[in-house]
Amino acid sequence: MATEVERKINLDLETVVTEYDDDGRLKRQGNLVTASAHIITAVIGSGVLSLAWAIAQLGLVAGVIVLILFSFITLYTSRLLANSYRSPDPILGARNYTYMQAVRNNLGGTKYKVCGLFQYGSLVGVTIGYTVASSFSASAIKRSNCFHKHGHDADCHASNEVFMIWFGIIQIILSQVPNFHKLSGLSIIAAIMSFNYATIGLGLSIAKVVAGREHENPMTIEVTETNKQKMWNRFEAIGDIAFAYAYATVLIEIQDTLKSSPPENQVMKKASAIGVSITTIFYMSCGILGCLAFGNQAPGNFLTGFGFYEPFWLVDYANACIVVHLIGAYQVFSQPVYRLVEDWSNKQWPECEFIAREYPITIPLFGTWSLNLFRSIWRTMYVIVTTTLGVTFPFFNDVLGLFGAASFWPLTVYFPIEMHISQAKIPTYSFKWLWLRSLSLVCLVLSLIAAAASIQGIVKELKHYRPFNSVY
Repeated sequence: MATEVERKINLDLETVVTEYDDDGRLKRQGNLVTASAHIITAVIGSGVLSLAWAIAQLGLVAGVIVLILFSFITLYTSRLLANSYRSPDPILGARNYTYMQAVRNNLGGTKYKVCGLFQYGSLVGVTIGYTVASSFSASAIKRSNCFHKHGHDADCHASNEVFMIWFGIIQIILSQVPNFHKLSGLSIIAAIMSFNYATIGLGLSIAKVVAGREHENPMTIEVTETNKQKMWNRFEAIGDIAFAYAYATVLIEIQDTLKSSPPENQVMKKASAIGVSITTIFYMSCGILGCLAFGNQAPGNFLTGFGFYEPFWLVDYANACIVVHLIGAYQVFSQPVYRLVEDWSNKQWPECEFIAREYPITIPLFGTWSLNLFRSIWRTMYVIVTTTLGVTFPFFNDVLGLFGAASFWPLTVYFPIEMHISQAKIPTYSFKWLWLRSLSLVCLVLSLIAAAASIQGIVKELKHYRPFNSVY
């Protein structure tokens, strides 16, 4: 009898070891591939579409230098941030499940609150930006088909609001996915879509460069823009490039999906190197070739600049890939927001059945889905609010620049550097301390001027903007 009891205890212990991690949560299954897919999904977003415009504003040489500079900064600080997932020791320390928690445990309560303001404000802003960007691509498909059917003199303007609403409906459905761990498949699909539309954009740019671009277009910057406006555009372009590398806001959350062996920080550093390297190659290719193809006429969304001529189906397919990618990217950036509110609510009202109770529902071919009423209602309301804000303020380039500028310095540079200084106990005024603080200061200045330029652009757009009447 004693032997049977011991055997049962051993089996139970084996089950615990097999199914649960060291923190008592279900064992994480993420690996280098899934983490890289999450990063590529988060990084290669709508930001890639504005890079031809950004490089055109800065000039080809300066634009490439700025792009490479931001890629190195992002890669360097992401490696520092990866060490903050566990603290105080980056390998054996306790887990930090969110970016905010990492800041609280490394830097204290005041900076924890400031971090939360920037991080979740940025996450909400990105989801609004992705809602707007998806509508531009969907509208481009509708216009392309209209021109193909009725001729290029037809009035084929399309309302963006309708497509934003459809995007929101899809997000309401996908937002019912419980957590980040269930999004690996969606991220992999989204990453594939990003490669598809970036590759098509490259091919079309090469074809346009070979064919020679038209210079007669009266909408050139030299004709329509003053020197002062050119300066603002260059500053805004810096913000657009910063936005293109904005994934620090979800880095800790992505790292929390990884298996504990090998150490999470080692895998995350490799994933960051893979993700940032691949995206930088695509960014440079799309930005340089897009700039060469359009020159100073480069549009804010370079895929829409190829017109609606043959092969119209190829541009349609590229824009469809953008929409699918942004559907996945929206979820990657919104999951931390969902988790923040739900964890806080569970902590505040642990006995509330409306918040805590799960209702298992069997769905044919998909298995069992756990319905939580609070989660479903709260996430639906979040999507409705972000969709409404996207419909109200559909300023693509200005919005991207503002969100990029507002989030880049604090989240990609300042907090990772400060946590590294604290965790590694770097002596004050040592060479490394001075280097890290100087890097932070330079990035702060860049963020401030980019934010000012984006705000100026939004104010300019508002002068002739009519709410709920966005037409592409």
